[in-house]
Amino acid sequence: MHALWSTSLLDGGNISYLEAVYEAYLHDPDSVAREWRQYFDQLPQVDGVSQPDLPPSRIRQQFYRFRSAPGAARTAPAESRSAEHERKQIRVLQLINAYRFRGHRHAQVDPLKRWEAPEIDELKLEAHELAEADLDTVFQTGSLQGIDEAPLRDILDVLRKTYCGSIGAEYMHIADTGEKRWLQTRLEKPHGQPHFSPERRRWLLERITGAETIERYMHAKYVGQKRFSLEGGESLIPTLNEIVERAGDQGAKEIVMGMAHRGRLNVLVNILGKN
Repeated sequence: MHALWSTSLLDGGNISYLEAVYEAYLHDPDSVAREWRQYFDQLPQVDGVSQPDLPPSRIRQQFYRFRSAPGAARTAPAESRSAEHERKQIRVLQLINAYRFRGHRHAQVDPLKRWEAPEIDELKLEAHELAEADLDTVFQTGSLQGIDEAPLRDILDVLRKTYCGSIGAEYMHIADTGEKRWLQTRLEKPHGQPHFSPERRRWLLERITGAETIERYMHAKYVGQKRFSLEGGESLIPTLNEIVERAGDQGAKEIVMGMAHRGRLNVLVNILGKN
């Protein structure tokens, strides 16, 4: 109780009186009663530095100027712009996922350009409440591989190269998250455009040339005979070759292969080594 009585003068109801006494003390310590002077002299110093405090009236005036300044009027709009950016950030992440789900529908898999890609609303900016005015705005890319943040224009360029290029990839239906992420990483890091060394390019050319050569040979040797050609699908040969080699590297001892009639003779010669 004695402690309460000894500090009762600091009650909130006395705030106006206390501020007036303290401000008078700051202007002239001798202008206040000795008890008040001793009390204010004992107030703790900031970082051990003894320097005069600011009078409460000056602090109030400073806050009033801050509130009245033109910059203060921009506080709410700035917060509003931040909220708007966050909303668009979410839309950008949704757009990235839309390309993962639907980008293959616009893949350039027809070299003759006779097939017209369908309209996919999910791949349009408007479907995600985005506009061309947002193209130069920098956004986070979430789980998109290869870049952490970029202008929306660059993000779209990466997505189109990755999912709408010459390789169509449809994998988001896979239930296993690990498998899905594995495919996603290998598609998105090179932006759907794998880079091969000159040696690897020559190796691929040799395999494709070998596949085409045997097709031409059989076409000339067995004119008019019914056969199931691999023409147009010669890339199957280097693909199978790579699968066999990687399986061996992983310790596989035996491979059981089943396939359709088309290309079977080509596979027998170029993969299984039949004469």
